[in-house]
Amino acid sequence: MRRMLKLIGCAFVLGVAASPASAEGEPDGGGLKVSGGAALVSDYRFRGISQTNRRPAVQGSLTLQSGSGLYGSVWASSIDDYVANGADAEIDLTAGIRRSFGSTSLDAGVLYYYYPGSGGVNTDFVEPFVALSHQLGPVTGKALVAYAPKQNALTIGNGREDNLYLAGDLSLAMPKSAISLTGHFGRSFGPSYLTIGDNYSDWSLGATAGWKGLTLGVSYVDTDGSFITPRGRNAARGGLVSSVAAAF
Repeated sequence: MRRMLKLIGCAFVLGVAASPASAEGEPDGGGLKVSGGAALVSDYRFRGISQTNRRPAVQGSLTLQSGSGLYGSVWASSIDDYVANGADAEIDLTAGIRRSFGSTSLDAGVLYYYYPGSGGVNTDFVEPFVALSHQLGPVTGKALVAYAPKQNALTIGNGREDNLYLAGDLSLAMPKSAISLTGHFGRSFGPSYLTIGDNYSDWSLGATAGWKGLTLGVSYVDTDGSFITPRGRNAARGGLVSSVAAAF
């Protein structure tokens, strides 16, 4: 309970710091723009694998973006202590650039996964990524390539390991409503810590809806892998994930 309250406080601070800027708008006049948000999810899934032993998580984010598209962001979530040798939080630090070319958008950068409180064990790692999205009417498609080069934190006992993740997403904005349908498919290539020892795929189908300044979501998330946590749960098994989020 203490760690959950601590992360709720973190999410609240990130959200207040970001207010009142819009999370989706572009920087005005070449200046800096601040955005952020907070969310409560019934299960934090990272590439289909539960990071919370299939229990709820609280999350928060803060982004600073320039008019040129350069940005830096911090994102935090509560996690279960089996994920990173006793750490109870994941903090993602990202530096990158976002540019739009008509209906096509490019997002490229480097993401650093930081797990405070991991008892001195090397659990942090770096992952460069490139994402390309294109909007055609109410449909938006996105392709992602993320490659984590060989690092000690990704080892499964064979020395330094690397990891490749390929993913595709589709979303459909329903006409005259605040509802969107979403689909996702991803494939992790290893072996490494991120692939739970072997290559595996993850996928999801879901929907989001806007309601009084909030975004409500529900999705079914599944994988073709298996990962049994120390508490005997299969963190890779399919299940429904619900969320409520506020952007500032």
